[in-house]
Amino acid sequence: MRHYTAEQIAELPSKYRAHFINSCTGFKSANLLGSISEDGITNVAIFSSVTHLGSNPPLLGFILRPTTVDRNTYENLKKTGVFTVNHVNQNFIKEAHKTSAKYDGTVSEFDKTLLNEEYLDDFKAPYVQQSRIKLGCTFENEYFIKENDCHFIIGRIQHIYVDREIQAEDGWLNLERAQTVCIDGLDGYALPQILNRFTYAQPDQPVNSIKDLGS
Repeated sequence: MRHYTAEQIAELPSKYRAHFINSCTGFKSANLLGSISEDGITNVAIFSSVTHLGSNPPLLGFILRPTTVDRNTYENLKKTGVFTVNHVNQNFIKEAHKTSAKYDGTVSEFDKTLLNEEYLDDFKAPYVQQSRIKLGCTFENEYFIKENDCHFIIGRIQHIYVDREIQAEDGWLNLERAQTVCIDGLDGYALPQILNRFTYAQPDQPVNSIKDLGS
């Protein structure tokens, strides 16, 4: 097994190091964050850091890189207070990846890709029409991470839209059926396969397989 020390990692070429470190922690979620400026210019950008924070209240978080350069998503959600989180599905990974390009704030990524914006239930921020699971969120809080000058953004989930055939009777979402993809590193996209579900684990109690992975 190859071994890298902290000193060796620091000496790696920057692009090599970025690919290496971004993939060594495992697969990450793939989501498109939709937002809109005060001037009505929409923005959609791919993020691999969206994570669940809690169910009651329903909260999620994601990382924003240093704001020493323009971050349209950050500026939009701070001014409007709303944004959307849209799962990247297998059939539009190339278009989703295109949103990682750094466009000027006067340009909408919806106009540069085949992604379609849609508006649901009078929510101001745009959803991605093609996505099979999408969330409407309000900005809740942010925390500055001094170690790398990033921002951790917390959003409160206000709306959830899911295709009916994706959700099981106990509320669980079958992300394999939704063809939700995940990200390996900076630019690798993968389609996960659900191997099993298990009963709630308790000390000294058997854990049983839940056979039905369907609805």
